[in-house]
Amino acid sequence: MNSKDNLLFHTDIFSHLTSLQYLPRWIVLFVDIILCVLAYTIASFITTKINAGEVDIRILNFYQRISIALSLQIFFFWIFHTYSGVLRYSSYVDAAKLLFAVSANMVLIAIINIAVVEIKGNPIFHYSGLLLYSGFSFLFLFFLRLGAKTIFDYFSQNGGKITPVMIYGTKTAAVGIAKMLNSAQGDIKYKLVGFIDDDIKSTQRLIMGVKVYHFDEKIIKKTVSKKAKAVIISPTKLKSINPEVDLDVFLSNHLQVLTAPPVSIWKNDMPTIKQIKSIQIEDLLERPKIQIDTERVSAEHKGKVILVTGAAGSIGSEIVNQIISYKPQLIVLLDQAESPMHNLRLELEEKFPDQNISVFLADVRNKERMEYMMDMYRPDYVYHAAAYKHVPLMEDNPVESIQANVKGTKTIADLAVKYKVQRFVMVSTDKAVNPTNVMGASKRIAEIYVQSLYKKLIEDGNDNTKFITTRFGNVLGSNGSVIPLFKSQIENGGPVTVTHPEIIRYFMTIPEACTLVLEAGIMGNGGEIFIFDMGQPVKIVNLAKKMIHLAGFIPEVDIKIEYTGLRPGEKLYEELLNQKEITTKTHHPKIMIAKVQEYDYNHISTQIDELINYSQLCKNFLTVSQMKKIVPEFKSKNSQYERLDV
Repeated sequence: MNSKDNLLFHTDIFSHLTSLQYLPRWIVLFVDIILCVLAYTIASFITTKINAGEVDIRILNFYQRISIALSLQIFFFWIFHTYSGVLRYSSYVDAAKLLFAVSANMVLIAIINIAVVEIKGNPIFHYSGLLLYSGFSFLFLFFLRLGAKTIFDYFSQNGGKITPVMIYGTKTAAVGIAKMLNSAQGDIKYKLVGFIDDDIKSTQRLIMGVKVYHFDEKIIKKTVSKKAKAVIISPTKLKSINPEVDLDVFLSNHLQVLTAPPVSIWKNDMPTIKQIKSIQIEDLLERPKIQIDTERVSAEHKGKVILVTGAAGSIGSEIVNQIISYKPQLIVLLDQAESPMHNLRLELEEKFPDQNISVFLADVRNKERMEYMMDMYRPDYVYHAAAYKHVPLMEDNPVESIQANVKGTKTIADLAVKYKVQRFVMVSTDKAVNPTNVMGASKRIAEIYVQSLYKKLIEDGNDNTKFITTRFGNVLGSNGSVIPLFKSQIENGGPVTVTHPEIIRYFMTIPEACTLVLEAGIMGNGGEIFIFDMGQPVKIVNLAKKMIHLAGFIPEVDIKIEYTGLRPGEKLYEELLNQKEITTKTHHPKIMIAKVQEYDYNHISTQIDELINYSQLCKNFLTVSQMKKIVPEFKSKNSQYERLDV
């Protein structure tokens, strides 16, 4: 029988076992009684042999004695509920209950025996027989449960239904997870087979009956990977290691990496099996928590009316969640996506019942509707996150990119000036630097308009509204990003599609990006383009391989990786700065100011109005051609618009 047939055999046996209903309690009790009868019979036989040739001085016969012993035993079974557990999920607790029930029975019979001797002069039981009965009955009852559990575990483990795991860490949190695994019933998925620790002294002892292995790559490869299929990282341990380096040791040896909730949210309860989750790629790429001037950010937002456009999107909704903690007077949520907006409102009403929230369903391109909104709410701050951002879609629909990203931004920015908004913070992208696609170029044009508008205001002596732009790269887990796509492809069995083996991207978590947006928004004096420290770029194919490993599969064996070619407008790497741009530092180490080319408002405004007119006429090539006039560094790649660059 080959390994595949063997797996199918064990899986088939397991499916039959799991299809069986749990035995009724009366059947378990009946089997326990039969085993006790057997134990008493064997004990009585041995006692008779030991006392052969002696006169039996006991005052009751065999059937009377066994009736007393069994009646009292059943009573203690009832007291300790020994028959109420499910045999296949038996644990140390069940063994302890059996021991108490049998011991209590033995003690009570011994007391009765002593009392009868005092009254009648002769005993009911031989004490040696009583001791043998108690020992045999406990062993029979214990091995019944152990046998049922062992058989079930064997077929479930070999059928792939129960995963043998080790726990990385030996502190309180790790031991708590181990206790939860051993005591879990009904929803068992994992079996504890050992611990792993970096302290070599810890490997000289056992914890909860299983061995502690030293965290060494050779030991992981030769021993741990043979005994376990997964490793659970305790939340405490996860904080003290370099996840990207340390966890690679497990992943490279085809061990699935899991984690549990932080100890801080356990309260008085241990985590449950359902809370054991696969470590996400965000856990490996996430950098240390960013420190910001929370007092100043709070002071700037407290009691203010805040408008967030694109509020139902991944960036907009996180900005909303963070701003609420600073107690604004009112948050206005603006988006045209009906269902996501509805879901966001329900979520916020549940999480922040005391916060004033207004939901405004509208399109930023609708000037009349935007004017109505601005006149109604008179916001103090505007966070402008509304935009079309999918590169291939915008390459196919450039006129829509201009309508949303350029006209929408121009409309909100002009109204911000009219209604004396204090600060207008625009969310931009690294794709605006030396753009190779329509989406990036449209965001660069929006940046140019906002900057030139502020410059014009200063020249006119009007600095009531400060315009600030923030520019950053990809955010982990945002709508349409590569990570949700890879997750979906892995769940469907692959293949995972990567456009090019050498493509790289900068990544930042959504909370991290939004935190920096708020900090930059209050530090800006107006007219700046803030760029964020995105850390080291990530090779997308390496990201795909790591995600496949995290899901418990082997890249190119279980899940294939396919290269589909660069998409229209896509380039191998993103830049945070134009070649002509330089940066200056700010007081925050993660935030810099880009020194960019300045544009004359009157000239650029005329060009943008012409661009918007072309887009309203649905003239794709005229629209893109005008974009290239406004942004000369816009050179199309893998696109039909490359001919315009000749």
